[in-house]
Amino acid sequence: MADSEYDKPEEKAFSALYAAYAAGCLDPAFALLVETQSALRTDIANDVARAEIIAGSLLEQQPPVEMSDRAIDRAMAAIDAFDTDATYAVRAAEAAGGALDELLALPEPLRTHVLDSAGSGGWKFSAPGLRRLPIDIDSAAEVELYRIAPGASVPRHSHDGAEYTLVVSGGFTDETGSYGPGDVAVKGPDDTHQPVGDAGEPCFALAVRDGGLRFTGVAGVLQRVIRN
Repeated sequence: MADSEYDKPEEKAFSALYAAYAAGCLDPAFALLVETQSALRTDIANDVARAEIIAGSLLEQQPPVEMSDRAIDRAMAAIDAFDTDATYAVRAAEAAGGALDELLALPEPLRTHVLDSAGSGGWKFSAPGLRRLPIDIDSAAEVELYRIAPGASVPRHSHDGAEYTLVVSGGFTDETGSYGPGDVAVKGPDDTHQPVGDAGEPCFALAVRDGGLRFTGVAGVLQRVIRN
C-alpha cells in the first residue's frame, strides 16, 4: 500500500489479514500475499510477528490435544517433499526459458510458486509489454504474477470483487497514486483503473482477487466476444 494507505479504512482489513494469518486460518492465496509483503517490508513483518505472539498466547491457554499416530513422521516427509519440489521447480523454470534471473530475485515463498508455475503453465501474453503468470496455490481466489515493462499498461478495467495487488519489484502508477515494492493497491467493484509500469526496471506485481476483471474499451469488447 502507498504511504498514505494506513490512514484509510483498508488498514482494518489488513489487520484482519495479519490476525487470520497468525491464527493459521488464512486462505493460501492471501497467506502468500502476507508472507511476500513481510519479506519486503520490515514494518509488516513486525505487525505479523506481533499478531503471532498474540495468537501464540491464546493458543497456550487452550487445553492440550494428543497428537495422532506417526504425526512427526508425516511432518518430516512433508519437509522432504517440499525440498524436492523446490529443486524440481528451478529445473522446470530453466527448461521453460525466459528471464530466470528475474524470477530467482523474487523473495520466498513467492519464488518457489513462480518457478513452479513458469515451468508448468508458463507466462501468458496480455498486451504489449505485459505478461501474466497464473499461480495455482489451492485457493478459490485467482492468483497471478504480472510483469509490466516500463511504460506498458494494463488495459483499463474494473472488478467483480476485491483485488489486492502487491508490488514485488519496480513500480506502477494508476489513477490513485504510485506504488513501489511492498505497497499493496486495494480495489473493489466500484474502482476502475489502468496501472502503468514506472520508468526503470520492470514491475513485478502479485495480484490476488476473489472475482474476475471487467475490461473497458476495445479489450472489453474482445472479452465479451470471447465469453459469448
